[in-house]
Amino acid sequence: MPIFISYSRADSNFATSLAHQLVKRRANVWIDQWELHVGDSLTQKIQDAIEGASALLVILSKASVESEWCKKELSSGLIRELDEKRVIVLPVLMEDCKIPMFLRDKLYADFRTDFDKGLRDVMEAVARITSDSLTRTETPDWYCDWAVDWVMKDGRFVLTLIAVEHAVGSPLSVLTEVIVTGNQAASQRYLAMAAADLGWVEKEVVIEFICDGIDSKDLRLRLEDEKAKTVQCFITDTKSHVAYDVVVKSRRLGEDTGKDILLDLTGHLRKLSLSHRDVHRKLSADEQATLNQIRIRFKKSEEPSSLFSHVKF
Repeated sequence: MPIFISYSRADSNFATSLAHQLVKRRANVWIDQWELHVGDSLTQKIQDAIEGASALLVILSKASVESEWCKKELSSGLIRELDEKRVIVLPVLMEDCKIPMFLRDKLYADFRTDFDKGLRDVMEAVARITSDSLTRTETPDWYCDWAVDWVMKDGRFVLTLIAVEHAVGSPLSVLTEVIVTGNQAASQRYLAMAAADLGWVEKEVVIEFICDGIDSKDLRLRLEDEKAKTVQCFITDTKSHVAYDVVVKSRRLGEDTGKDILLDLTGHLRKLSLSHRDVHRKLSADEQATLNQIRIRFKKSEEPSSLFSHVKF
């Protein structure tokens, strides 16, 4: 989900500069100058953007604290904080001004004397929603912490994913390691996409491809005791010759509750894919076309099962 930037029109230059710096660091940003077009409903568009934003960056200046429009945006963000019981509003102090009463107990990113220092403070504040290598997914019964590495090793693309699932209200957790190694074709394509500054798009495609391959065999690990379980599969696209060796290792930790645990790896990977997509900026027309072409290459088999005809356990 994007980061919404609230600002006064008088501070457009500062707001645009900040937005560019955030996008440069792979943050998904919503700023009206980029998103609104002639004929758009300002109220509806901005309301939808605030409701769908991960955070609301409020640029504080002499002009913005007097702006009725900025006051409405701030109120919407504060209402979301109360409803969702989490931090939504992140103050950015551009110049000396009268800070609104409901923001006075919040720490702010100070840009008054040092833009770079202020930017570092903003990035630290939004790191949890801009990182595609550290993530948490939650359900009513479980929450899962992820860490992901995307590296080249011995000329091969390697994705290593570590997950720790914690049971809510139960004294146990599950540790899972997924190692995905691409063949030469997969590795070359990843390098080419990275060189075109589309490596993050390729990561999304890889995750979706692995999910589809795992789904074709309904990979679910049943953890009955403290012993680690390992399963391996090989997923390939017979047309492009892109292939991945997937190794999954999982074990339960904590107290023995006497109940088995069923690990739904595909479900977690799909949540990771959605999280990965949320932290990145919107695709440009060229990037969307590239992504669609890659997906078509995977999906356009004469028989649905032929894509994964070489999956073996």
